[in-house]
Amino acid sequence: MVISLGAYLAILAALAAERVIHLAIASRNARRAFAMGAVERGRGHYPAMAAFHALFLLSAAAEAIVLKRPFPGRLGWMALGGAIGAQALRYWSIASLKERWNTRIIVFPGLAPVSRGPYRFMRHPNYLAVIVEIACVPLIHGCWLTAAVFSIGNAALLRIRIRAEEAAMGPRYVLEFESRLRLLPKLPRRPVRREMGARARRTAS
Repeated sequence: MVISLGAYLAILAALAAERVIHLAIASRNARRAFAMGAVERGRGHYPAMAAFHALFLLSAAAEAIVLKRPFPGRLGWMALGGAIGAQALRYWSIASLKERWNTRIIVFPGLAPVSRGPYRFMRHPNYLAVIVEIACVPLIHGCWLTAAVFSIGNAALLRIRIRAEEAAMGPRYVLEFESRLRLLPKLPRRPVRREMGARARRTAS
C-alpha cells in the first residue's frame, strides 16, 4: 500500500488551507487581545516567517512533482505518523492557550503565563510541533531535500522567534518556566520515589 502523488498533494493542500484558517483565527484573537490592552512584540521577523511556511509547502509539492519522488514505503508511513503527532501537539497547544493563541507575539501585561496542557512540560510545545512537521511532511513522499533545507531554515528562524518571544513575556514568564526546557518535555519527578527512599533510610538506620 502506498500514498499516491495525488493523495500527497491533497495533504499539502489541506495543510495550506489549515494555515489560512489559522491566520484568520490569529487575526480575530489579535483584535480581541488589543481591545483588552495586549501589545505586540517582535514584528520584524514575522513576514519572513509567514513567507517561509508558504514556500515550505510549495517546495514539497514541487520536489514531489518535478523530481518525481517515489513513495518511500515504511519511511513514508513513519513520516505520516510523525506529521499526525505534530498536529495533535499543535492543537493541544492551541486548546491550552485558548484565545491567547496567536501566530504573532502578542502579550498581556500583568497576566500570568499559561502553564496548563503541554506547557506543564516544556516552554514551546507549538514550536516542537513545527519542527516535527517540517521534518516529516516532505518525507511522506520522499522529498528529503525540502525536509533538509527547510529544517535548517526553520532552526534559524526559531532561534530568532524564541528569543523575541521569551524577551517579550518578561520576568514573570522566566520565573514560571525557568525549570522547563524549551523544546523537550521535562516530566515532573514522582514524589513516591522520594518517599520510598526515605523509608529505606529509616529502615537501614
